[in-house]
Amino acid sequence: MQSGAIRSANHLTETQKRIKLRSFIQRTITGAIFVAVLLSCIYFGPYSYLILFSLITILSLNEFYRLIRKEHRKSDWIQPIGGAYLFVCTYLIASRQLLVEPLILFSPYFLFLLFLFISQLYAKRNEPIYDWAISFMGQAYIALSVSLLNFIAYPAIAGTNEREYTPLLIIAFFVFIWLNDTGAFLIGSAIGRHRLFERISPKKSWEGFIGGCTFALLGGAVFAQFIPLLQLWQWIGFGAVVSLSATWGDLCESLIKRTIHVKDSGHLLPGHGGMLDRFDSLFLATPAVIIYLSWAFG
Repeated sequence: MQSGAIRSANHLTETQKRIKLRSFIQRTITGAIFVAVLLSCIYFGPYSYLILFSLITILSLNEFYRLIRKEHRKSDWIQPIGGAYLFVCTYLIASRQLLVEPLILFSPYFLFLLFLFISQLYAKRNEPIYDWAISFMGQAYIALSVSLLNFIAYPAIAGTNEREYTPLLIIAFFVFIWLNDTGAFLIGSAIGRHRLFERISPKKSWEGFIGGCTFALLGGAVFAQFIPLLQLWQWIGFGAVVSLSATWGDLCESLIKRTIHVKDSGHLLPGHGGMLDRFDSLFLATPAVIIYLSWAFG
């Protein structure tokens, strides 16, 4: 009887090992494809960048609204498309490709915002204020944040009114996020003892946070040696701003998931969860970096 139990336990252990191995392989393949597509579209040119991040905006907003509005599982594509339009508008402004006045350009988006208000008069739902809050939160939290990415892709050049597509700057932005995540995971897993924000994310530690920030700072020092867009101290500052704001972004998305009791925001990326899981750091890092770069390039 005892030997049978031991064999059963060993079989269970082997099964668990195979499941973990398959999960690791799936996660690795998905991650490699994700990084390759993202970096290729950014580096290839402004139009591939525009198409990719318009799609990311639509998918992220659709996932957000489906996640928050559990009682309404049917996709609502009006708000994701509205957010994508905001992204395109800011792209045209950042790249200096305006063919009309900004007020005319943004008029459809302003009408869309009016629609979000007026539609609740006819929806006859029990909590219209809740629906308004969620609608505008998605636009501010996701659409606006991704739209501001355009001003990293097209930084202002000091002393001129020119803006030029700078793929290496936006690639550096994402590399800093990944370095921060990697450093936080490796150091936190190895020596993490003191909880950073246990109420929201029990696995995150102060040691992991310091490790992630250190990786980002070292990344800034490396970028300074090969990409003379910024000086050494500016690159290091760039890494520090991304590390701090990306950690807050990660925690904010964790708070959303904890509040609505889900583990992953979606299942679009096998082994990695959903779009919000992959871009949560970006949503707070982008406005922080815009402020930093406006000062660094000023």
